[in-house]
Amino acid sequence: MLTVVAIAQAKPGKEKDLEEVLLELVAISRQEDGCITYDLHRHLAKPGRFVFYENWVNRAALDQHRTEPQAAGPRAKVGELVAEPLQIELYEMVSEQATKK
Repeated sequence: MLTVVAIAQAKPGKEKDLEEVLLELVAISRQEDGCITYDLHRHLAKPGRFVFYENWVNRAALDQHRTEPQAAGPRAKVGELVAEPLQIELYEMVSEQATKK
């Protein structure tokens, strides 16, 4: 399983707009094959800061997600609403593997 942590910071005054577009991406992504979880979080102390926490069955599912045509429009909107490029980190689960030994 692969986990993605992605951070988006809204431009000042665009916090609500960004949240709405990110929620569109949640709805689209949760319907994709290979999506285990796709959750959006709002930072409690930093206005306009959002974090995606995603789990995908494998790298192929994640790669397919990145090319999903339904998400092209919302992704373009995100680019207009963020103050900086998204920070994206990719992780591989190790705890599940440890329990199978």
